[in-house]
Amino acid sequence: MTIADLKKNTEQKMQKSIDALKTNLAKIRTGRAHPGLLDHIMVDYYGAPTPINGVANVTLLDARTIGVQPWEKKMVAVIEKAIRESDLGLNPATQGDLIRVPTPALTEERRRELTKVVKGEGEDSKVAVRNLRRDANEQLKKMLKDKLITEDDDRRTQDDVQKLTDRYVADIDKLLAEKEKEIMTV
Repeated sequence: MTIADLKKNTEQKMQKSIDALKTNLAKIRTGRAHPGLLDHIMVDYYGAPTPINGVANVTLLDARTIGVQPWEKKMVAVIEKAIRESDLGLNPATQGDLIRVPTPALTEERRRELTKVVKGEGEDSKVAVRNLRRDANEQLKKMLKDKLITEDDDRRTQDDVQKLTDRYVADIDKLLAEKEKEIMTV
């Protein structure tokens, strides 16, 4: 493995950590409805667990209501039950073959709890990025020990990896600040 490969590999893994954080933050409710809120809920579709957006159209009816229109009539009850039993605390209501999912307004206490969850997610991502830095530095030490690189290359690459780490940690902090602001906005 070359130094360029090591840097590229480390940067790709750090970017995956950021992407995972974005996905996790998208699942956290902010009081406003958005179709992505139901993406992780699975329903039993002919014996196979399938995401809701794979068996129905998920749209916004208004700022606080998500509309779920199943493609098959018999899926209405299954989808409604899956949404009700999810960890989101939502209470869907069926009107014919349309499932209306109102998102209740968040209380101040719940908003504070959600900001703690957001901070926890951010800390997990920072730990993942730092672990990637540690792994890269360990690989550099091994390459130096095996005399594949010089001490100057080792030092320079460690500095580059540290700059990468700092950049991704700053990105994580920015994402967290945006999400906290979004949650605390009434």
